Amino acid sequence: MKGEILLKTTYVNATIVTMNEQNEVIENGYIIVENDQIIDVKSGEFANDFEVDEVIDMKGKWVLPGLVNTHTHVVMSLLRGIGDDMLLQPWLETRIWPLESQFTPELAVASTELGLLEMVKSGTTSFSDMFNPIGVDQDAIMETVSKSGMRAAVSRTLFSFGTKDDEKKAVEEAEKYVKRYYNESGMLTTMVAPHSPYTCSTELLEECARIAVENQTMVHIHLSETEREVSDIEAQYGKRPVEYAASCGLFKRPTVIAHGVVLNDNERAFLAEHDVRVAHNPNSNLKLGSGIANVKAMLEAGMKVGIATDSVASNNNLDMFEEMRIATLLQKGIHQDATALPVETALTLATKGAAEVIGMKQTGSLEVGKCADFITIDPSNKPHLQPADEVLSHLVYAASGKDISDVIINGKRVVWNGECKTLDEERIIFEASRYKRGLQR
Repeated sequence: MKGEILLKTTYVNATIVTMNEQNEVIENGYIIVENDQIIDVKSGEFANDFEVDEVIDMKGKWVLPGLVNTHTHVVMSLLRGIGDDMLLQPWLETRIWPLESQFTPELAVASTELGLLEMVKSGTTSFSDMFNPIGVDQDAIMETVSKSGMRAAVSRTLFSFGTKDDEKKAVEEAEKYVKRYYNESGMLTTMVAPHSPYTCSTELLEECARIAVENQTMVHIHLSETEREVSDIEAQYGKRPVEYAASCGLFKRPTVIAHGVVLNDNERAFLAEHDVRVAHNPNSNLKLGSGIANVKAMLEAGMKVGIATDSVASNNNLDMFEEMRIATLLQKGIHQDATALPVETALTLATKGAAEVIGMKQTGSLEVGKCADFITIDPSNKPHLQPADEVLSHLVYAASGKDISDVIINGKRVVWNGECKTLDEERIIFEASRYKRGLQR
């Protein structure tokens, strides 16, 4: 059963967290999947009105949309545990970038496979990624992601390191990459991804804006992540990062900004007006001492927000359940308001809301016409999920990625009974240790 697809399958006897407009939870229901799409979601027993190829008894499992990670760096997965307890800039400059300069195409693939395996086994079905192209075979990375069965926007990051000729070449390569891989509705796509305003020249940011407009793609950039970034950009350009990025034309296309920790009310209103979305990385922001993004204010301003993990080098895991929990707790704490970011909202920011942030509206909820991307949890043998009647609360406040039983993506069983069918777990874990030993710290 290696990632196979069945023509028509019914999953019965399930508690279904639909994440539809009403956030409906169906306590005893079924889902019918035809090829890669959901064609029916109903309560009650399956009456077999449809002719189906297979009926699968979920035996009371919770079924919910696959989680959507709006910002990560899977190529960095071998760097877990390196550079703990450091602020962002010294972490990048003295640990991460020197290590990434040692990457080879083979190491990059091994690192990517490790991240993909961790994500999919913990319930993530879709993600948006940025990778540093140094030492990386971009086609090999895209092929690796494709083989995993996951839905992804994988973006080549641009920097202004080196000479102007180096920068020009980076733009040319990035544009070729976008033209080759951009696919608005497919399983695998890309965005234009300048790293940040502090690593990219004005000319490079303007070129990224041009590529995005001409190819009608989205933009993905780190922005307003730290107080230092804001003060440095303001000192250099006389503008805060949001105004500066806008002056470079980046917001002419829908844009995902990773972090948005340091935003004021005027900036949040401006970003909402220009369809700029935020990838919220609560654990990473805490670990790097960057601060706490005001998600409550973002949502009140009308911004689209999706939860994300960032990389394992700054998290140190890819568990979206953990991100949901810390996201809601942080908003309650900083606002001293226990009603801030309730469970329904937290789940939205990890499913349909996150899918909208990264331009994947075809997923994120369990509704007729949506792609068949869903995950399951069996609460029956898990004391921390009992009593099992408060499903939404348990998903946000008690569950973890370790609880996942099954993962179906685009109609295919990618994980079944805890076993990944598309990735060789034993080989990936062995190779991760082997390649990690080769890095000079």
